Amino acid sequence: MADERKKTYYVSMATGEISQLKTASPWDFQIEATDEEIARLREYFDQNYSTDWQAFWRAHVPYIQYHYDRENDAYDRTMVDIYKMIYELGNDEAKAHIRSIGILPDEKEE
Repeated sequence: MADERKKTYYVSMATGEISQLKTASPWDFQIEATDEEIARLREYFDQNYSTDWQAFWRAHVPYIQYHYDRENDAYDRTMVDIYKMIYELGNDEAKAHIRSIGILPDEKEE
């Protein structure tokens, strides 16, 4: 059985890095998560890494426009899932930042 206690993690959106060490590298968000939640967040980042490579190769086909590109759509959906999860697990500062960028449809500032 996985450890269900929440631990503090630091997440970098640019690199997809999730660390328990605050000073290990630059980070964007502080979250509190169980091992299972971290595994799920890692899967989202891994999906986007794979999709990003697919989109890179697709980008070399000039006649396919961005809005007809399944890889970009998948990347965008996964980014929303990542931000949603960070919003749920994040500290007040993380939540405020995610609200301010308006990426989550039901969390946009009014």
